[in-house]
Amino acid sequence: MDKNRALAWVLLFVLAIIWGSSFILIKKGLIGLTPYELGSLRIVAATLFLLPSAIKRFRLADKKSYPFLISVGLLGSLVPSFLFGIAQTRIESSVTGVINGLTPIFTILVGLIIYKVKQEPKVFLGILVGFIGTAVLISAGKGMALSGINAYALLVVLATMCYGTNLNFVKFHLGHLHPVTVTSVSLIFVGPAAAIHLFGFTDFWPKLVSVEGTVLSTFYIALLGIFGTAIALIIFNKILQITDALFASSVTYLIPIIAVIWGVLDGESLYLMHYIGMIAVGIGVYIANSNRAAYKKKGSTE
Repeated sequence: MDKNRALAWVLLFVLAIIWGSSFILIKKGLIGLTPYELGSLRIVAATLFLLPSAIKRFRLADKKSYPFLISVGLLGSLVPSFLFGIAQTRIESSVTGVINGLTPIFTILVGLIIYKVKQEPKVFLGILVGFIGTAVLISAGKGMALSGINAYALLVVLATMCYGTNLNFVKFHLGHLHPVTVTSVSLIFVGPAAAIHLFGFTDFWPKLVSVEGTVLSTFYIALLGIFGTAIALIIFNKILQITDALFASSVTYLIPIIAVIWGVLDGESLYLMHYIGMIAVGIGVYIANSNRAAYKKKGSTE
């Protein structure tokens, strides 16, 4: 194993711990914040943390990269922050972490459709199994029962679509930029909008000084913004830089394990159908991601 691959594996495990803990932090943040306050605060915290770096590195990004950096800020940070916050008002953090495992599948689909990435037939089998597992997860009831579809779980699916698109943008359009540049500059494009929303269109500031529990929830989401968004995205983009989009997205094999452990420790209720769905998603992602060597743009000789 070469040094880059060894480094990539270490970073992958660190990233899994950080992102796997994100869902329990969101859950704790929702105790004192609305999902909209939570989403904005997460981005504001991450942007402020990386602001010195963004100011320094902004000039290093060529103007042709701006549209993709804005897209990365939106699809990789801002939009998912709101989607996860809203979704977790109605679904368990552990289930959210497992559905997040669809990210590699959407990475494959976006690569296939937009970038003509070559794939073997077994990849589509993995995609099918993964989606079946997700369908079980979002309709799981007590015991072996299936209930109605939880529409809030579909918001998590939408977030993974954003992540899958973002992965391809970073790999195919921003690979020439340093990971810190990609992360900090993309956040500086969306951070001001999040700040305007947080302080101008929510009750966050009055609640912070008058409502019990808001300060602690703010602390949790500040941690989430700094570690789960800013630092994690730097690590993630570094992995993308030294490997490929599918290896980077395979962090989602490990995220559900961490998320479920946190959920169980926090007393969340999981039924048999949840576990069946989790296993199916894991198998599907594994099958779909087992053809990593073929993940190249059509005609690429990389």
